Amino acid sequence: MTKPLMAKATAVWLVDNTTLSFKQIADFCGLHELEVQGIADGDVAVGVKGFDPIANSQLEASEIEKGEKNPLHKLKLKFNAAALGEEKRRGPRYTPLSKRQDRPAAILWLVKFHPELADAQIGKLVGTTKPTIAAIRERTHWNIGNIQPIDPVALGLCRQSELDAAVQKAAKKKAADGAVMSDDERRKLVSTEQSLGMAPDARHDPAMAAIESFMAESREAEEAAPQDFSNADAFFNLPDEGEDDDEDDN
Repeated sequence: MTKPLMAKATAVWLVDNTTLSFKQIADFCGLHELEVQGIADGDVAVGVKGFDPIANSQLEASEIEKGEKNPLHKLKLKFNAAALGEEKRRGPRYTPLSKRQDRPAAILWLVKFHPELADAQIGKLVGTTKPTIAAIRERTHWNIGNIQPIDPVALGLCRQSELDAAVQKAAKKKAADGAVMSDDERRKLVSTEQSLGMAPDARHDPAMAAIESFMAESREAEEAAPQDFSNADAFFNLPDEGEDDDEDDN
């Protein structure tokens, strides 16, 4: 933990009870210097109650004294043994309540368009459990008939960089295992940025490329063959002169 708890409330307390500079408070609380100035002017954090970092064992009083005497001194967060390893906690990503209903749609999208991803990778990206992923893979989810696949990046459940990193990791693992990938699987394993930067030929379907090649050869053959227009009447279904005369006589 490199920043204090309740950073903005801590900044309010430091502004009201110390003579520290705005930059010192901003650096310690992880805020912008202008935001701390707005707190001092009463434009930011209106109604926020100050949080005493000394009483809550986040800052030593001696640190504040050093900072008040030396504007260049950077405040150091008080060592807390209980916070060791807090940032390395493992487990599924926390998903806000407002977005939890979107997780099945994101899981279905990942299962459909990136089947190479492991359940652990999907769970880390979306913040879900393996039983839920298995239910959607096997189409035994209670609401599977109403779930539509939606990109988790569009839903805000993960970042594009995180998705690309997971896809690249799956590609390396599959290559290390010696598995042979089809063209469709290879295109799916390419990140979004790489896919957009690929040459047009690399994204073409082989079947479509063969059809286009055949059509091009046919056009070249037609252009190269000489055309005979000596009998132009053969292109039109014109009546004989005798038939016209009979109609006029009638």
